[in-house]
Amino acid sequence: MGQQATDLTVSDNRPGHGPARDAVRGGLIGILAGLLGLGPWLITGAQLPLQNLWASEAAPNQMPLSLLPLSQYELTTIVALLTVGGAAAGLAVRLWSPARRRLASWCAAAGVLGVQFTATVQSFTVLDGGLAGGTMGRLYFAGLLAGVVLSLAAALVALLLVSSRSRALVALGVGLVAVSFASWPVEWVAGVVGPLNIPAAVPTAARWIPAILVGCALAWCGLRPARHAVVWLVDLVLLWVVPALFISVNYVLGTRVAAGDLQEMLLMSRQILAATLGPAGGALPTVLLALAVALAGLGARSVAVRRRTAVPTD
Repeated sequence: MGQQATDLTVSDNRPGHGPARDAVRGGLIGILAGLLGLGPWLITGAQLPLQNLWASEAAPNQMPLSLLPLSQYELTTIVALLTVGGAAAGLAVRLWSPARRRLASWCAAAGVLGVQFTATVQSFTVLDGGLAGGTMGRLYFAGLLAGVVLSLAAALVALLLVSSRSRALVALGVGLVAVSFASWPVEWVAGVVGPLNIPAAVPTAARWIPAILVGCALAWCGLRPARHAVVWLVDLVLLWVVPALFISVNYVLGTRVAAGDLQEMLLMSRQILAATLGPAGGALPTVLLALAVALAGLGARSVAVRRRTAVPTD
């Protein structure tokens, strides 16, 4: 053990293996991960979606460049673009496993948030310059900004969880981003073939991506010690609740019937949330698939461990 510690100390103090190198690598990982997260939107040309409250008439190809697809109809996409960037940076740091993991993680976070903050400022500057004035315009701008800020916070949390040494925290990070990640590959397909040419099998397959991700993460995490069981519970609850939240928010913000009436919008969101959380909401098959994948993975791990530890007899 002492020899290992000595070797580690020598390795860390060799030229080119100091904190500065880890910090630079972490920052580059964050920048690349941030750009990767935004990739599905950037390859489309990144023109701001048409706005209901735009001050002047404009065709889709006349809208200005925007590094985020700011629109009440694209909230799920925005969450995916940002949180996938954070999770990708966290995964890269974990696979790299530097000696100064905390330094590398925070430098990666600075890189990711640098890219995402730049995209946010640029996009909202463009939006603010083109929106019509009035209460509705200010409310729309503030609502989108609040959603993006929450997504940035979720991206940071996902990065720190996934980059952790703890399997439980990594599994928790996977559960946090699994639902939003499902729309990310769909956006890549849409960016390549166009939104009207997406094969029907793509969104159908994407529906089961969160369950498979969560199930594999829970199987890898395991059920022992006892605190890992809490991670199982939290991840399965997230699989149930997050899609319902997305459906509720998208429906309420996507309808013009209650636009500007906050009380009516809150009432509609509660009603839709209650309906989507109920048995008819459709989340139960996803949760059951995740649980089945997790238990099957645990069984496979158990069999593999028994085979490795079995003592051959004469």
